Amino acid sequence: MVPAFAQGPTRLTLQEAVALAVQNHPQIQAAQNEANFAHQQIVINRAAYYPAIAGEVTASQGNDLSRIGAGELSASRLFNRFGQGASLSQLVTDSGRTPNLVASARFQAQASAQNVIATRYDIVLQVNRAYFDLLHAQAVIKVAQQTIDARQLLSDQVTELAKNKLKSQLDVSFADVNVSEAKLLLLRAEEAVQAAGAQLGRALGSDQPANYQLVEEPVPTGPPASPDDLIAQAINNRPELASLRSSRDAAYKFFEAEKDLKRPTVSIAAVGGFIPYINTPATAPIPAEYEGVAANVSIPVFNGHLFSARREAAHQRAMESDQHLRDQQQSVARDVRVAYGGAITAYRRIDVTAQFLRQAALALDLARGRYNLGLSSIVELTQAELNLTQAEIENLSAKYDYQSQYSVLQYTIGALR
Repeated sequence: MVPAFAQGPTRLTLQEAVALAVQNHPQIQAAQNEANFAHQQIVINRAAYYPAIAGEVTASQGNDLSRIGAGELSASRLFNRFGQGASLSQLVTDSGRTPNLVASARFQAQASAQNVIATRYDIVLQVNRAYFDLLHAQAVIKVAQQTIDARQLLSDQVTELAKNKLKSQLDVSFADVNVSEAKLLLLRAEEAVQAAGAQLGRALGSDQPANYQLVEEPVPTGPPASPDDLIAQAINNRPELASLRSSRDAAYKFFEAEKDLKRPTVSIAAVGGFIPYINTPATAPIPAEYEGVAANVSIPVFNGHLFSARREAAHQRAMESDQHLRDQQQSVARDVRVAYGGAITAYRRIDVTAQFLRQAALALDLARGRYNLGLSSIVELTQAELNLTQAEIENLSAKYDYQSQYSVLQYTIGALR
């Protein structure tokens, strides 16, 4: 049974496409998993603030008459017994190492959170580009189809005139060539639509090509007169730079933690429990209950320059992070200038191509009139048709190229949403 109403492609706006990509794209989900991992590192490093408590159950069987073993002299302390109890250990101070490790983990978690935003920005830019590329390709198909219709109409007219000996067979050949050329344009446009659909599907986080009815987006206003303010905005807003700043701060906190390795560490330990059964000599009975508490101070003296090497390695890594931040800032400034230049050029092309289209349409009208009056050959008319098709495609390209370039510019300054 044939349905009464055929279902066409689903309507999709750019904002809906971005929302789909943010929800589904595996790169964003992977970045979020990495951020969650980094957050757990804070808990791991903060665990030293809390006491470690363990319950213990011990049972043993031993030969209490043994007093000597091979290779060494020893007094046996192993008896038949069963005991249960608990142990507690608590770090009192490690001279600031743990607070610095926790601070380093916090900064690293902030860097990972910024990486999630940066990944989202990358995907949103991919969606914007693929979206406008698909709109462009679909618009070219319409132009190609209109071109085929117009040239086919001319071919039919010229063929009929040739049958009546009013036009030459050469005119028919030129008209047929023009139709074939338009059909080739349509085939290339259809291929471009398939490629753009695959790109948009990938940007949306799918392994299937996008099959949507895309909604046109308004053409944004022109870029500002100078890129200098945009560079300052990019330095403040780009999530990659924020991530690198947090990574740098994390590296310096870790350097401080490594410096604290040479300082004393103070800890306490306590044990207690009950031994319901123990087989000991009657002359030296062991109480059933036991408890103990101790404090320990560990002062590093010498360990083969291990701590000094770790401190210097952490310092070098921290200085490396400074240079990475500086390098990325320079790259961002370059990207803004390049994107600004591309956006300015694309914006100016809109007016130029619009004028080109108007002139090509006028030239075609004139050429068609001259040809119909017998004042020019079909070569002039076909050239005018070719110019009009080129002008229409250039005009479409200018519009969608500017929208794509504007998206790139917004991306470089950290304002793409």
